Amino acid sequence: MTNKEKFIVLVDNDCTKVSDAIILLEGDGLNRYQHAIDLYNQGFADFIVFSGGITNYEYGSFPFKDVVPHILKTGFPADKLIHEDRSLNTREQAVEIVKLAKTNNWKRLILVASNEHQYRAYLTFLKEVLASDVPLILYNSPVKTLKWFEETGWGLRFIRLESEFEKIDTYTGLGHLATFEEAIYYQKWKEEQA
Repeated sequence: MTNKEKFIVLVDNDCTKVSDAIILLEGDGLNRYQHAIDLYNQGFADFIVFSGGITNYEYGSFPFKDVVPHILKTGFPADKLIHEDRSLNTREQAVEIVKLAKTNNWKRLILVASNEHQYRAYLTFLKEVLASDVPLILYNSPVKTLKWFEETGWGLRFIRLESEFEKIDTYTGLGHLATFEEAIYYQKWKEEQA
């Protein structure tokens, strides 16, 4: 079994623990926010941070102003919703969220993305955590209810999955992502902290 395959199993089966904030990554239209709400309602964190300042409907990046009414319609309290609006890509999201965690003295974060994007998002955030002086524990909580072969308007998730792993290879080569080996070591370390 390769380290890539082991990494996938670890991410898909991460044990989410009570954390300081749920990080809802912008993207995939309106398909991610309900999972973040569900985690909040189950008591996993006191805040949801909507991370992203992008508007690109053709790519599925719906802006905060379009998503927030849906979030609030669920009864979610507005004072528990934070918008990180400086980031325009996954790497910038990681940088801004680590800064926010440091400012708020957060120690544990739950990362919410679509199933196909979770792998690259996690490796991106992990790279930033490992490079910082902020001792953060990241939990993976991909939205697992999404259909792989459903047309979304911005592509099938099954097709985008291949693209995500191509991006992982490219961005790892550029030094922007943690490696599979670093992620496996981090997962072991994280488990020992519990």
